[in-house]
Amino acid sequence: MAASLRRERARAGLSLSELAKRAGIAKSTLSQLESAVGNPSMETIWALAVVLGVPFGALVEPPDHAVQVIRAGEGAVLHSEQSSYAATLLSVGPAGARRDLYRVAMEPGTVRASEPHIPGTVEHVVVAAGRVQAGPRGAEVELGPGDYLSFRGDLAHTYEAVVPGTRFTLVMQHV
Repeated sequence: MAASLRRERARAGLSLSELAKRAGIAKSTLSQLESAVGNPSMETIWALAVVLGVPFGALVEPPDHAVQVIRAGEGAVLHSEQSSYAATLLSVGPAGARRDLYRVAMEPGTVRASEPHIPGTVEHVVVAAGRVQAGPRGAEVELGPGDYLSFRGDLAHTYEAVVPGTRFTLVMQHV
C-alpha cells in the first residue's frame, strides 16, 4: 500500500500535509503509511481514496498474477472501526475497468455507515448467507441469500447484518 499511496499522492500533486488535512488524518499517520509502517483502518483508506479521487483498490491492490486463487478464510481482511464489517479485497479492476471485488463478512449489532465514494461509484451486492439491510441512507432494503442490490455508492449508505453469519459479495464499480 505504501508505494500505491505515494504514487497516487504524487499524481494528485498533494503534499503529505495537504493530503492528511483533506482526509482528516494525522500527518504522522500518513507518513507511517507511506513508509509501510502501521495498520490503517478501512475508514482511513477510504478517506484517502476519496480525497485522491481513486478507487479503494488502487491503494491496496495486490501484485499482478496470471492465475490467482484466494481460498475462503484467506486474503488480507480489512476491518471497520465502526462495525463488525470485515471486507477481503479479492480483485482490483484492471486498467480501464475501474472495479473492485470484495468478500464481506458481517455480524449483527453495528451499522457500517459509509460516506459517499468518488463520483460515479455504483455498488453491487449479492448475498451468499444470512440477511443484510443495505443501500443509500434512508432507503435501505433487506436482502437474503441469492438477492442482488445495486445502488449509487457516491451517496451516503449503510450496511447492517440482520442475522449472525451474514456474508455477501460486493462489487464496487467506478465510472
